[in-house]
Amino acid sequence: MSKKRVLIVGAGFSGAVIGRILAENDWNVHIIDERSHTAGNSYSERDKDTGVMVHIYGPHIFHTDNEDVWNFVNKYSEMMPYVNRVKTTVKGQVFSLPINLHTINQFFQKALSPDQAKELIAEKGDKSIKEPETFEEQALKFVGKELYEAFFKGYTLKQWGLHPSELPASILKRLPVRFNYDDNYFSHKFQGMPKKGYTDLVDNILDHPGIKISLNTVFDKEKAKNYKHVFYSGPLDGYFHHQYGRLAYRTLDFERFTYQGDFQGTAVMNYGEESVPYTRITEHKYFAPWESHEGSVCYREYSRLCTEKDLPYYPVRLVGEMNQLDQYIELAEKEPDITFVGRLGTYRYLDMDVTIAEAMKTARLFLKSIDNNEKMQVFTVSMK
Repeated sequence: MSKKRVLIVGAGFSGAVIGRILAENDWNVHIIDERSHTAGNSYSERDKDTGVMVHIYGPHIFHTDNEDVWNFVNKYSEMMPYVNRVKTTVKGQVFSLPINLHTINQFFQKALSPDQAKELIAEKGDKSIKEPETFEEQALKFVGKELYEAFFKGYTLKQWGLHPSELPASILKRLPVRFNYDDNYFSHKFQGMPKKGYTDLVDNILDHPGIKISLNTVFDKEKAKNYKHVFYSGPLDGYFHHQYGRLAYRTLDFERFTYQGDFQGTAVMNYGEESVPYTRITEHKYFAPWESHEGSVCYREYSRLCTEKDLPYYPVRLVGEMNQLDQYIELAEKEPDITFVGRLGTYRYLDMDVTIAEAMKTARLFLKSIDNNEKMQVFTVSMK
C-alpha cells in the first residue's frame, strides 16, 4: 500500500508543487493541512462587499529571475503585469522606495544628476565603518545618518522588535539605492500577479487525479508510517514538539478597514517613523490594477514577536539561537523517510519563487532517489 504513496503536510506552494510533480510521475499524493483552505499564507479571496481580491495574510507579489519558475506558474494561471511601487511617509512627506534619484533629490531638496547624487551619498556615508557587522552599521556606511534614520531605523525597530544595532548586517544585504528615477521595488526580469488570485493558482496546481487533499487535518506521526515518504512544510521545531524550545518568529497583526473610494492611491505605503505604531498600510485593489472597484479594502500592518498561538511569518535567525536550530537539525537528520521543506520546515524566509524552485528541486531529487534506490535527503537545501 505504501510503495507509491506519499504524504505532504501543508497545502501551500511547497506542498502543491511537490505534489503536482510526483502525481504526474504516477505517485499517489495525499496532502493535508490544518487550515480550512489551500494556498497557505498566499491565500486570497474576494471581499463580498467590494469585490476586491484580498491577500488575507498580507500582500504577495510574484517576482523572479528564474525562467523555469515563471513558466511553471504560467501553466496554472494567467500572470498579469504588475510593478510594485512602494511609497513611504516620513515627516509629513511621501517618498518613493527603494531609495532612488527622486528620493534623494526630494529628501535633500536638490536637483542632482546621477553622478552628483553618487558623490553626495558617498560624502554622507560613514567612512569609519570598514566591515559592517550590524544592520545599523551597514546602513550608516552606505547611505549615512539622515537617510538611515528617515527610512530604515524606525521601520526596522517596528518590523523586528529590535534596534538595528542588534540585527546582523546580512538582513539588509545589498542596500537598494538607485541613482536613476526607477521606482520599481524589484529588479527581477519577471514580475506579475495571478489574474484570479493566488488561491486559484495553487488550486490549479493541485488539480490532478493523483492528488487527494484533506483540510482541517492535523499531522499524525503514526499515520505517516502508512506512506513511503513524508514531505513536511510545517514548523521544524513543532515537528519535535518544541523539545529544545520554540524557534523565534515575528508575526503580523492586520487591522482591516474599508473605504469608499481611493484611500491612499497606491498598493503599499510604509511608515518609517517609530511614533507610528504600524509598519505600513496596504490597499488591496491596487494589487489588481486590471480590475476596477469603487470600494477599497485596506490593512494596517503591525509586527511583533510570535507566541505559540500566533501564525509565524518571519524567522528571526539571530546568532544567539543558531545552537537551538542546530539541535533541531540534528534531530531531523535522524528521522527516517521524511524531508523538511518550505519556509517553516527549513526555518528560512523565502520568497514565493524560491519556494517553488526548491519544491521543484525536492520533487526531482526524490524521484531520482527512488530510481537509484538511494536514501532521500532530510533537507535538500543548506540549513546554515
